[in-house]
Amino acid sequence: MLNLYDSLTGRLKPFPPDDSRPTTMYACGPTVYHYAHIGNLRTYAAVDLLRRYLEYRGHRVKLVMNITDVGHMLEDADRGEDKMEAAAAREGKTPWEIAAFYTDAFFKDVEAIGLKPADVYPKATDHVPEMIGLIEKLLANGKAYVTEQGDVYYDVGSFKDYGKLSGNTVEELVAGARVEGAPDKRHPADFALWINNPKHVMQWKAPWGSGYPGWHLECSAMSMKYIGETIDLHAAGEDLKFPHHECEIAQSEGATGRPFVRHWFHVKHLLVEGEKMSKSKGNFYTLSDLVDKGFSPEAVRFLLLSAHYRTQLNFTIEGLRAAEKELASLRELAESLESKVSAEGGFASGGKGQRSNTASPFERQFQEALDDDLNVSSALAVVRVFARGANRALADGRMESASAAVGVNFLKAFDGVFGLRLFEERVLEIPPDIESLVKAREEARGKKDWAESDRLRALIEERGFEVEDAPEGAKIKKRRA
Repeated sequence: MLNLYDSLTGRLKPFPPDDSRPTTMYACGPTVYHYAHIGNLRTYAAVDLLRRYLEYRGHRVKLVMNITDVGHMLEDADRGEDKMEAAAAREGKTPWEIAAFYTDAFFKDVEAIGLKPADVYPKATDHVPEMIGLIEKLLANGKAYVTEQGDVYYDVGSFKDYGKLSGNTVEELVAGARVEGAPDKRHPADFALWINNPKHVMQWKAPWGSGYPGWHLECSAMSMKYIGETIDLHAAGEDLKFPHHECEIAQSEGATGRPFVRHWFHVKHLLVEGEKMSKSKGNFYTLSDLVDKGFSPEAVRFLLLSAHYRTQLNFTIEGLRAAEKELASLRELAESLESKVSAEGGFASGGKGQRSNTASPFERQFQEALDDDLNVSSALAVVRVFARGANRALADGRMESASAAVGVNFLKAFDGVFGLRLFEERVLEIPPDIESLVKAREEARGKKDWAESDRLRALIEERGFEVEDAPEGAKIKKRRA
């Protein structure tokens, strides 16, 4: 049984709470005004790891991840520059065009880094009627009010549990000037459900006047539509705990009178080269930035998953190189074990990339580690002990077919949870100019013109590839940064 930390209670709890039905998970997805950065990807990868592990353990999972394409402010205040509109002005496009472009970019990252697709990816702009309906419930329940300007605010004074997730009390927020006062608010901590701003490009009609929804409202409305009034687990980065998730709780429970979330899953921030990630420091990375440097998406994923989700990961280029090297070693081991099995008669594993139901002692230790709040450090330690032993046995000729079969099963179990594509065939596309340089180098080597051979090797490396000389001929690889 998985024991998972719950951010609300601050303790480990058995999860999932009920296995007689699919486990419902709601994950805060991207705000599509820019490319996802590696901090975002760390959260998505951690959620994916949790989902994969639940499925590996035999649980059914329904995952919903939203696409925020309206109403996301740059600050906590209800008034301010909207991220979508700021991006539209920056790039000379409409907010709708910005949303379409960066939503497409997000899904390319999802595929590249190996995230299992969510069951539903609801877009905020497609669910404004549901948001209006939720506001109407809150108004009817006395949890919200309409101002003379046509804004709608949630009355935090009407919800006694406001602050139960983050620990922020209303009194502390006001004293610390965390929220910006507005003349038409009843209380400075009240948050916007509907904003009347004629200058805002994206507008919808509502019973209390035209405008657009507040950011916090969106997740409540969409989770209720696709999951119901109560979610088994809500996941996101720790930065969304307040105010976003706190406000979600207030408006959801204020509308339904039922618990909104049974289990909260928050992923800690990462550092890059020991510092907070920022464009000004030159350490702000997207997935494509790292791929352009010669790293594989799988290596990025491996490094992002290498530290416990509740600890701060220091993401470094050196660490990425190490992840790439370890991945290559694991792939080679997987290939060697499968070759050993195939050469000696095979086994009933269900075919390439699939695994049998036989669990080895290594796999049981792997499960025990992950059952402990997804303890990836202990789980990876099991994998590394196994890999060292298997490589020694292969090198010494002591590896028997039956042992190789068990090893293949274990690596497939590990790969199914961590999503590193160890068993996928990898085809490297070699540009024609690189092929020409490699051919010319082979001819130079045949003539024993070592100076020319070295010159051509340097040209190949300058273009992002490397050549390895082998008895069967030259092997071309992508050069690592």
